[in-house]
Amino acid sequence: MKLTCAQFKKDFLSEIETLYSTSLSDTSTIGQFIALGQLVRRYNSQSWTRTAKFYRDHHQKQVYYFSIEFLPGRLLASNLLNLNLLTTVKKGLTELGLDFETISQAEPDPALGNGGLGRLAACYMDAMASLKIAGNGNGIRYRYGLFKQVFMDGYQVELPDDWLHHGNVWETRRDNKSCIVQFGGNVWLQPQSENTEDVLAVPYDVGIVGYHNDITNTLRLWSAELPPSATYSSQDQRDRISEITKVLYPDDSNSAGQQLRLRQEYFFSSAGVQSIVRDFCATHHGIKLLGKKVAIHINDTHPTLVIPEMMRLLMDEHHCSWEVAWTLTTQVMSYTNHTILQEALETWPIDMFKNLLPRIYQIIAEIDRRYREQQTPIFGKALVDQTAPLGNGQVRMAYLAVIGSHSVNGVAPLHTELLKTDVLRGLYQVYPERFNNKTNGIATRRWVQLANQPLAQLIDQTIGSDWRRQPDLLQTLLPYQQDDHFLYQLGQVKLTNKQALAAYVQRTMGIKIRTDAIYDVQIKRLHAYKRQLLHVFEILHEYFAIKDHPQQPVVPRVHIFGAKAAPSYHYAKAIIKLINVVADMVNQDPAIGDRLKIVFIPNYGVSIAELIIPAADVSEQISTASKEASGTSNMKLMANGALSLATYDGANIDIMQAAGAENEYPFGLKVNEVYDYYHRGNYHAADFYDADPELKRLLDSLIDGTIPGIPTVGREIYDSLLRYNAEFFVLADYRAYVTQQQQISRDFQNQSTWQQRSLANIAASGHFAADLAVARYADDIWQVPHERLN
Repeated sequence: MKLTCAQFKKDFLSEIETLYSTSLSDTSTIGQFIALGQLVRRYNSQSWTRTAKFYRDHHQKQVYYFSIEFLPGRLLASNLLNLNLLTTVKKGLTELGLDFETISQAEPDPALGNGGLGRLAACYMDAMASLKIAGNGNGIRYRYGLFKQVFMDGYQVELPDDWLHHGNVWETRRDNKSCIVQFGGNVWLQPQSENTEDVLAVPYDVGIVGYHNDITNTLRLWSAELPPSATYSSQDQRDRISEITKVLYPDDSNSAGQQLRLRQEYFFSSAGVQSIVRDFCATHHGIKLLGKKVAIHINDTHPTLVIPEMMRLLMDEHHCSWEVAWTLTTQVMSYTNHTILQEALETWPIDMFKNLLPRIYQIIAEIDRRYREQQTPIFGKALVDQTAPLGNGQVRMAYLAVIGSHSVNGVAPLHTELLKTDVLRGLYQVYPERFNNKTNGIATRRWVQLANQPLAQLIDQTIGSDWRRQPDLLQTLLPYQQDDHFLYQLGQVKLTNKQALAAYVQRTMGIKIRTDAIYDVQIKRLHAYKRQLLHVFEILHEYFAIKDHPQQPVVPRVHIFGAKAAPSYHYAKAIIKLINVVADMVNQDPAIGDRLKIVFIPNYGVSIAELIIPAADVSEQISTASKEASGTSNMKLMANGALSLATYDGANIDIMQAAGAENEYPFGLKVNEVYDYYHRGNYHAADFYDADPELKRLLDSLIDGTIPGIPTVGREIYDSLLRYNAEFFVLADYRAYVTQQQQISRDFQNQSTWQQRSLANIAASGHFAADLAVARYADDIWQVPHERLN
């Protein structure tokens, strides 16, 4: 939209006066943010209304993206960028004596996700709006975010993340779109329900602004409330209902926690599907058009209950036969699998499921019966038993998702191949035509245009600004690999970003870090398979080398971590304690000085990532080969010029192919070698320990007092690696990992060559843009039109 600086200032001051009945000088930073957010919403309100009307009037096919996580990040700068108002607003605020960055940082960063899954969902919402796809998000409005992470004596402590303390300026409550979700009770064959526990699902809509295109889509987040019909309710009942949308991922280590997670998943799945069918019926005649006008995408297993819920609505409320309902349901549904870890392929005890969701269980039981009846004569009882939705006393969500969808995709070529040959092998035999790959993508608007404005400006000056709309144009930077002036400017961009991160670390953590050091970054959820532990061993290797040879010159390094561990994941929390203790030992050692520093930034989230990623030199992507489905931090770091130190896992392989393996640092076991160990059962961690004195010294330091203050944690980690033969091959990959780290130190000293390799990554990163990924979903799976990118 078009807006003059003078008009903006007038509008902003009017908004301040309307909201607070006072002058600008008498407002707080949070008050200024709320006023600015309200004004931006007002600027965009007509676009949101026009978009919805356009979709309705043209009977446009709607995509509904269901995800239990959404990590949108702060929306102020993003919305202004997409509205083409960012420069105007910054200038106007400066003229009013205000600082845009200060106001922007007052915005809460809603932690409505735990990592890549939720950030991917947010990136795809941004891409759908920017491609003019009629896209809708569907999730949960958690009262509290994941948790606020603080460190006490090196241990992770979880505090409530009260992100709604000042409300959410971007949301609109839609009471008239509320619906009832039923739990428990008795179900009769008619079917009729009685004695159910009814929960009111209230939607809160957030506008998702497309990039310079006057399109605003909707992210709908559901809140659980007491129904108005409940004339009397106990406090226990009120607490039980509010608990549904209180926190993301409640502890499911006991039966009560499992039941709460299942209630959450059915709650937003049921509310979302009810809303979709209701809106469809309001604008279309005949339920049989549903498959042509609606696409529902299941982002990992959590929303899989949309399948039986759709069947329930079509049969019980719209009186479709089973055959018609099933045809429509499978036409509508598609499923993305995000993991090969068995622990993440959700299952629920049948008895618990049946009591909580009796009608849904009846439908799943009938899906199971028909699946067995149809497929057993073709594939045999053994394969069907292994792949049916019900088995071993469990409701198996991933299997239900495959059986009830017309498309099943992995998120990197390697991952998709492993789904076919391992995790979902039986179902691939039954439905080979359903399986396809859609490699993940990231929103370069946020991760380059906003997070790294110095780099974006340099690219604009060099190749023009069309890359902002067509990310593939970044490849036209490649000829500048031989341009010394450009490479110098690229180095200066990295220095600027390092200075910003160093200032933040000094201000918030009291740690002073050099800006000429290698910034070696590992930012991701804390999990044993992601192998932060391997990174710790490299740090200890560097530390001992300096201690043993204090006069020997070294290339300075800053190792940077950002990670949260699930509150009930004891081993992951032990690794956090170890990292923090090692950081204290190294950072406070006068013999080390500023040659080696460790920074574990607490409460990692989108906003902190936006600070770390542009400053990174090395991108640690060191998961055990075959365990990381794709990864997206690897793509974000690549787009900002970091070189990948990476295993042959997930999309790391695609990055090596796109940017050239010579511009990355690959190492470690490959998938076939990992699987060979599994099949032969002959991995012995102690063999590597015994054969490598340096590695032995590192492990012994966990238990011999070299690292102070970790007698219990150190022993636990030591035993996990040796006594219990840790399954993620940390010791097997150690030597290859350290060899590449040493090569990095040598290569970093030639900054011209390093910047050439950095540029190769930036130029290839357009291949992993969310716009391109979503366009492939639109063409191949959802069958919806979209704006072309070239």
